[in-house]
Amino acid sequence: QVRLVESGGGLVQPGGSLRLSCAASGISFSIYTMAWYRQAPGKQRELVATITSAGSTNYADSVMGRFTISRDNAKNSVYLQMSSLKPEDTAVYYCYAVYSTQLYWGQGTQVTVSS
Repeated sequence: QVRLVESGGGLVQPGGSLRLSCAASGISFSIYTMAWYRQAPGKQRELVATITSAGSTNYADSVMGRFTISRDNAKNSVYLQMSSLKPEDTAVYYCYAVYSTQLYWGQGTQVTVSS
């Protein structure tokens, strides 16, 4: 059974930082491209960042320079380090894994940026 379990969300003040983690099981993690998506209330889910099996990364313009995606294949985990957080970063953040036609989603973790 494939599981993607996110953790690390919470309430943070504007300008603060959070680190999200996603632990994967049931897949050959190292061959998967991993990504973080987010969905704010009333908005469509949007891609935040991706990291390929080779370690290449891409970011949405809105988070470039503030967020960093990384992976640890030994721990079957992907991370999202978020800094300089803004209220508009408030959303449910989802972990995503894809390889060929196989794709999986986590259940999401809430991030709220508010004073």
